[in-house]
Amino acid sequence: MSFGKHILLSTGAKLPQIGLGTWLSKPREVELAVEYAVRNGYRHLDLAMIYENQDEVGAALKKVVPSVVKREELFMTSKVWNSSHQPSEVEKELDVTLSQLGTDYLDLYLIHWPIAFPPGNGLNPPHATKVGETAIDTQTTLTETWKALIALPKSKVRAIGVSNFTVRQLEGIIAATGVVPIPASNKNASSQAVNQIEAHPLLPQDELVAFCKSKNIHITAYSPLGNNLIGKPKLTENAVVEEVAKKLGATTAQVLVAWGAHRGYSVIPKSVQEERIVSNFKQVELSQEDYEKISAIGHGNYTRFNIPFTYNPKWDVNIFDEPVEKQAAFKADDRI
Repeated sequence: MSFGKHILLSTGAKLPQIGLGTWLSKPREVELAVEYAVRNGYRHLDLAMIYENQDEVGAALKKVVPSVVKREELFMTSKVWNSSHQPSEVEKELDVTLSQLGTDYLDLYLIHWPIAFPPGNGLNPPHATKVGETAIDTQTTLTETWKALIALPKSKVRAIGVSNFTVRQLEGIIAATGVVPIPASNKNASSQAVNQIEAHPLLPQDELVAFCKSKNIHITAYSPLGNNLIGKPKLTENAVVEEVAKKLGATTAQVLVAWGAHRGYSVIPKSVQEERIVSNFKQVELSQEDYEKISAIGHGNYTRFNIPFTYNPKWDVNIFDEPVEKQAAFKADDRI
């Protein structure tokens, strides 16, 4: 089992440190995965409209709430998608999410990406003239979307935050709205509770982590095991990770989850296989020596796997200022 650790958010809510990720799960797999997870002790579920599987999550919840767990014992995160960044669309999409999940409220609602798409033409609206590209809304700003989240009824959303935001983007919305993390005693106000980011030994993002720490913004790590979206060797098969795993009598996945936990993150490994779901929830603890060994994997081997400019269809936008994004027509930082 997990160590049962929780992260105390600025709203006073307790976020279980280990959760279940549902990104890149195939249709009909997620319902069983969520059911397996909850029955085996998971209480933190990470969801999103763009994953197109929230109805399956809702079906799973009907099997386990309240027979296995009370709704208030679960921590459920979802995210507003790019095509609903417009202030008039934010609460509409939230209501669809709540209906799909069969719940009255979310524990945490995030802006999924710091870029907007035009509304009304699907989740990935095609560009009007460029084949293989997604249309970008260059008018809606991040500040407008953030203000719309701040205004959401607290009966529907207990805490708000962001995902895939850089230091510059965080600085921008905080400066524009004055909304920064708040003391737990002030539970009636909105708070920026979380920045969910890709985080693993190849992408430590130390500058961003330090900034978030200075602002009391908690980090949730997605893709903590890395992934093979770009064909690089899997982190779970790295020799150093295997060495530490053997020493601890653990799996390589457990070691990588432990690396994120050592850094203070909440971590959301994804799996749809019951054996791995159970295994990922069995926490191990890294010594400082083993943590540093794992961290050294990323020295000279910096890798960000999830870059929308490389998607098909492509998003013609520079979000992270990675070298491959330099040729993008738009920059997320220009629309704060």
